[in-house]
Amino acid sequence: MNLTNLMFGIYPYIALTTFLVGCVIRFDREQYTWKADSSQLFEKEQLQKGSILFHIGVLALFMGHFAGLVTPHSWFLAMGVSDMMHQIVAISAGAGFGSLCMMGGVILWKRRMYNPRVRANSRFMDIFILDWILVTLGIGLLTIPVSIYHAFGGDASVMIALADWIQGMLLLNADASMLENVDFIYKLHLFLGMTVFLLFPFTRLVHVWSVPLSYIWRPYQLVRSKYVKMR
Repeated sequence: MNLTNLMFGIYPYIALTTFLVGCVIRFDREQYTWKADSSQLFEKEQLQKGSILFHIGVLALFMGHFAGLVTPHSWFLAMGVSDMMHQIVAISAGAGFGSLCMMGGVILWKRRMYNPRVRANSRFMDIFILDWILVTLGIGLLTIPVSIYHAFGGDASVMIALADWIQGMLLLNADASMLENVDFIYKLHLFLGMTVFLLFPFTRLVHVWSVPLSYIWRPYQLVRSKYVKMR
């Protein structure tokens, strides 16, 4: 077994299993830790700026990666989306939202590292996972020049190989050989991204499962004042 088979044939399932089982165990055994541990009381302004940029960027990147890589290639062609158009949209969206996410992440990192009160109340994993995400983002942004080179060279083979590998992996049939001819920087980005899922249950990232989506569809509420003004 070579390194490619280990990293992209076996490791994805180690990360995925740890992600799913770890989240279930943590919710079952440590529900009190199922939160973001907000440090808003220590510093508010930088938290708001960084958090908004970071969360908008990371949500857009996640949805973009999911739509662009999980959707079968034949579906894009059936919708009239050429490989060139697909790549240009992916590059543009990735560069824009990736930069947005990076700016927010750097603000949050600087705040956590250099604000004495926030730093004093930070755990090791709080700092480590933020560092890891920023490195993953940075490597992702570095794939953009390579993607531009492929796109304007009319070469869609790397994009198709990445999509086919991810689709096969999700269907429990990961074929690491599909990535043999893929540029190293893409492989590094994949490894770092998969490791985020591996680390997920052991960090504050679990708070994403508690997002109050039901708030969007809540029934209309009429709030009345407790006191009635007498005439």
